[in-house]
Amino acid sequence: MSKPNKTPSILERYPEDTRAAAALLKQAVPLMMSHGIPPNPLHYALWYTYSQGQEPELNRRLDKIVTDFDSVPAEAAVKLFHDYIIRHELEEARAGQQQVIELVDGIEDDVSRSVVGSHNYQASLEQGLAALQEPIIDDLPNVLNDLQQSTQLMQEQQEKFLYRIRAAQSEIQHLRGQLERAHVAATLDSLTQVFNRHAFTRLMEQALTGEHQGVALVMLDIDHFKQFNDQYGHPLGDRVLQHVGQLLRDALPPRATAARYGGEEFCVILRECFDTQSAYAFAEGLRMKIQSLRIKVRRSDQVLDSISASFGFALAKPGDDLESLLTRADDALYQAKHNGRNLVHPERCESALSA
Repeated sequence: MSKPNKTPSILERYPEDTRAAAALLKQAVPLMMSHGIPPNPLHYALWYTYSQGQEPELNRRLDKIVTDFDSVPAEAAVKLFHDYIIRHELEEARAGQQQVIELVDGIEDDVSRSVVGSHNYQASLEQGLAALQEPIIDDLPNVLNDLQQSTQLMQEQQEKFLYRIRAAQSEIQHLRGQLERAHVAATLDSLTQVFNRHAFTRLMEQALTGEHQGVALVMLDIDHFKQFNDQYGHPLGDRVLQHVGQLLRDALPPRATAARYGGEEFCVILRECFDTQSAYAFAEGLRMKIQSLRIKVRRSDQVLDSISASFGFALAKPGDDLESLLTRADDALYQAKHNGRNLVHPERCESALSA
């Protein structure tokens, strides 16, 4: 069975760091605005790739469409998006479908041959048994020989069928692995290796179904991250985010999940957390670990020891939905930053004191 050629994923085709991506942003948005093109995610992906300059045919087609229409019609944008932005993903999906079709077709053929072989074997047995029941068997050696050949043929067909089934199981495992990797890529933040915002939204909504007792939301924001980026550069900022992501993954209690909510902001969904003290203890422990981070600036060998984060958290209440719980946790985070940063603030000050 043919396997699809390895094609780069979307993230592999856009390897820019934060600074390079920002530079492309400054090119792409003015291009869209000059032609009255709304900078929605689909159009932005097209003009980002246009500014990147690695798809000359896309640039040629966009230039021609803009010349003809002084804009980019929606149907043309969708077609270009399919043809140049996600074509590898579509090709991989089609290749995966073809693999499944070939796999099923192959098994179907083997099953058909096995069924035909079983019918032939059954007929041969019936003929042999009928001959053996005759009072006088003049051709006994030939009858036994036919039975032996039929049995051997049936055995060979069954062995081929079992071999094909084992091969199919191997292919199924391969396809399952591909699906699992695709699922992980779609739910994880590529930089920090925690869940992305889309996955967080889905997981938070799931956690809030039913009575949702024992659910808490912790939000944290790395302090003065913009100033840090401006002073030391975006690559070092990315390293800080990676270290925080690693700390989150290592510190998570059972059934808890962490996600990058956006920029330098993270969220943790705690399960089986029924009181303010437990949520506060988790957040405070994580705050201290972040405060203990030491990261070396490679160009100067300076060791940074001033990394910190502010925390806010809220416990889910009956009737809470995603928006209401997020709002309370975000308000608590705002209070933590307002009160001096590098501290944990619950949704009520008196709860923090009792903690």
